[in-house]
Amino acid sequence: MKFALNQMTVRRLDYVAFLDLAKALGCIGVEVRNDLDRPLFDGIDPKQAGDMARTRGLRLLGMSEVYAFNSWSDEIRTKVETIIAAAKASGAETISLIPRNDGTQTGNGERQANLRIALKEVLPMLEAADMTALVEPLGFGRSSLRSKQELVDVIEALDAGHRYKLVHDTFHHTLADGGPLFPEHTGIVHISGVVDPSLSVEQMEDAHRVLVNEHDRLGNIDQIKALTAAGYDGAISYECFAPEIHALDDPFTALQRSFDFITSELQAKAA
Repeated sequence: MKFALNQMTVRRLDYVAFLDLAKALGCIGVEVRNDLDRPLFDGIDPKQAGDMARTRGLRLLGMSEVYAFNSWSDEIRTKVETIIAAAKASGAETISLIPRNDGTQTGNGERQANLRIALKEVLPMLEAADMTALVEPLGFGRSSLRSKQELVDVIEALDAGHRYKLVHDTFHHTLADGGPLFPEHTGIVHISGVVDPSLSVEQMEDAHRVLVNEHDRLGNIDQIKALTAAGYDGAISYECFAPEIHALDDPFTALQRSFDFITSELQAKAA
């Protein structure tokens, strides 16, 4: 298993402690974020920050995020330019583009047109920087991009599969009622679990996203198994938003236990 760690999962840790944890867990890499309550890389120079990861044998798999990228504007263009520059300086392999998630611009026709405009505008920026963008459909009913199929349709129409990859997030896949997998278009897999038995799928929010264990309701094991069986061979990155996960005093032990559970379950299903 090519496990990775998204900075959101352990957002209380400083950048150095985050890298040390990922190394201790045997991760292949990390994803860093610009939406925490402090500067990107804790203010460390991007090149130095990238070198710090690579010295530990870690890849900088991605840098998040530009939110509401599909509401294209000069402001969004500037944000894309800024994150591409930081990614290039640090050696990050990808940037993340996140759709508007506030219940607006969700109409059929409108959302596809907005998506196409944005991806077409960003494409030459990616080409010039030799950079890949990860686009993440969000399964919430209020999201302006829920469907992987709609995303893939636009990527293929733009002949841009070499610059755009989708994020398969096990949480959002469940909230979007599943649907087809696109392993050849998938750039990374995000995992998290929901274990609260009282929630309907429609009630699930980011704050419910914890570590995957035997009580998981999202079908993480089946999703990972299906993706790998279909040819996906990339990173499986832990992205938890639940406050109780952020507050863990010993995230290493908790994450290692979850990694071991996932690995064991996948081996059992393969037997």
